[in-house]
Amino acid sequence: MHFELRQLKALATVIDEGSFEKAARKLSLTQSAISQRIRQLEKSLGKILVIRESPARLTQDGVKLMRYYRQIEHLQSEMMTEFEVQADTPKTISIGTNADSLATWLLDALSPLIDKYHWRLDIKVDDQDRTHEFLHNGDVIGCISSSPTSISGCNCFHLGTMVYRSLVSPAYLERYFPDGITPEAMRAAPYAEYNHKDDLQKHYLHRYHKVVPAHPPHRVPSTESFLELIAKGHAWGMVPDVQSREFLLSGQVVELKPDSPLNIELYWHIWDLKSRMSQRLTDAIIQHARKVLDHPDSSSEPLPLKS
Repeated sequence: MHFELRQLKALATVIDEGSFEKAARKLSLTQSAISQRIRQLEKSLGKILVIRESPARLTQDGVKLMRYYRQIEHLQSEMMTEFEVQADTPKTISIGTNADSLATWLLDALSPLIDKYHWRLDIKVDDQDRTHEFLHNGDVIGCISSSPTSISGCNCFHLGTMVYRSLVSPAYLERYFPDGITPEAMRAAPYAEYNHKDDLQKHYLHRYHKVVPAHPPHRVPSTESFLELIAKGHAWGMVPDVQSREFLLSGQVVELKPDSPLNIELYWHIWDLKSRMSQRLTDAIIQHARKVLDHPDSSSEPLPLKS
C-alpha cells in the first residue's frame, strides 16, 4: 500500500481550513474532488479519517496519518531548501506555546529566523496538556511545555525556569491588607486568572497561605491586560519576572508577599527529524530562552503552566 500525497494534502487542508468547502477554495478544486480524494484514502485504509462536522475533525486513525503527512511535508520542504529549489509559497512553521512565553520572549527568539529564511509562523496557544496534544496530533513541529516527559518520536530539551510572583499595586495593598497579609484577608482579596485552566493563583494560595479563595476571580485572557488589571489596583495575580521587571522598577506594582515565587520549568519538545530546519529552530529557541529565563534550584516543585 502507498499513500498519494494529493490525498494526504486534501485531508490536511480540510483540517487546517475547518471544512471541505474552504479546503476546495484553498486548493482551487471542487468540493466534490476534495471529498473523492479523502474517500479514496479512507477506502484504501479501511478507516474513517475525518469526522464531517463543523469544524471538521480527525479521528484517532486520522491523527496518526496526519502526523505522518506533516513530517513528510516538513522533510519535503527541507529537501527543496537543500537543493535550492524555490518554493511556490514560504515555509510555514507551526509551534505550540503557552501565552506568557509568546508575550515575553518567544518572538525575539524566532525573529532572526523569520528575517533570514522568510518563514511564516502558525502559533497555537493553550495549556501544557494541549500543547503536547498539538505535537502528538502533528499540528505543530514543536511545543513549549512544563512537562519533561518526551513524546514518542520527539526530542525534549530543558529551556530554563519562568519565575512567577504574586503582584499587586501599592493602592491595592493598602485597601485589602490594612492589617497585614492574614489568611482571612487573602481568602477575600480579589485576584485574577488567565482563564479557567490557570491554577497558578490557587497553587500560590495553597503553598504560601494555606487557604482557598472565597470569591470567583477576574478572568482576563490577555497577558498584557492581565498585568494592566493588577497595576490598576483591581486584583492580585501571578506574573512572570520576564514580563514584570519594568512595572516593579517603576513602582507600579510590588510583590504581595516578598520572596514567594512559583518556579515553572519549561521544556522544548520537537519531532526527531534530523533536519536542518528543525535544528535551526531548536538552537534559536534554546539559546534565547537560556538568556532570558532563570535557572534557580531545580529541586523546586514543578507546577502547571499558565495557558
